[in-house]
Amino acid sequence: MTYVIHGATGAQGAPVVAALAAAGKPVTALTRNPDAVVDGARVVAADHSSTEELTAAYLGADAVFIHLPVVSEEDRRTHAHHIVAAVRAARPARVVFSTSGAPIDAGTGGAAAILAGGLADAGVSHAVIAPTFYLENLLMPYVVDAVRERGVLPYPIRADFAASWASHLDIADAAVALFDRPDITGVVTVGQYPAITGPDLAEAFGAHFGKKVLFEPITPEQFRGSVTPLIGEGPAADVAAFYTAMSTLPDRCITVENSAQKLLGITPRTTGEWLAGIGI
Repeated sequence: MTYVIHGATGAQGAPVVAALAAAGKPVTALTRNPDAVVDGARVVAADHSSTEELTAAYLGADAVFIHLPVVSEEDRRTHAHHIVAAVRAARPARVVFSTSGAPIDAGTGGAAAILAGGLADAGVSHAVIAPTFYLENLLMPYVVDAVRERGVLPYPIRADFAASWASHLDIADAAVALFDRPDITGVVTVGQYPAITGPDLAEAFGAHFGKKVLFEPITPEQFRGSVTPLIGEGPAADVAAFYTAMSTLPDRCITVENSAQKLLGITPRTTGEWLAGIGI
């Protein structure tokens, strides 16, 4: 079998490559850098804005793992259209798409919704992984440095906002399992259940670092300022808009009926397990 992995050198794709390589599977790592070196994988450079390059990468693939890059939403929509066109042309045997937490309701008009809808219409075997928030977001310098230096964990959600947090490692576990489960289609939710709150996160960080850590709610605009140097103004504005939208919701908890726990028998890592595993 041949596995094609988008963003293979990044935070989301790299764990999928590592898991497949460890299992001795043949992996094609898609990157924008033709000189990239990816352990255990053949590197293929492909531009998300080129249907032709993506089609060539997908041809003959038994499975493809897709997620959209962190760029402006306008660019993400363009990428989504090209990916769908390439899937239609190449018709890989199986496609697994991670929404990265973006909404996929058709009415939103967002890139993730375009991609999810396009895959459904393409007539290929596919599944959509739907996480809520990534634990790796808490490793951004603005957040983890505040934990270390001030004993607070700042994040743009209410203190009572319960969410089913997940790690990129949990997404990789689900993706690898779904490659071999063509009987599972549609949306698979991934995240901790029961959901946890900001103070729960702070308590886990405190236990890990051996100190008292308090949760500090901040505004989406404050968060925008902290992530702009990392991802750029356009994507940072989109992130702020996302958290503004989240502030109107009562919670962001996964649905158990279509969860990885129920469908795949995979239990996501707790915050403490994740912290211990990454070794910070």
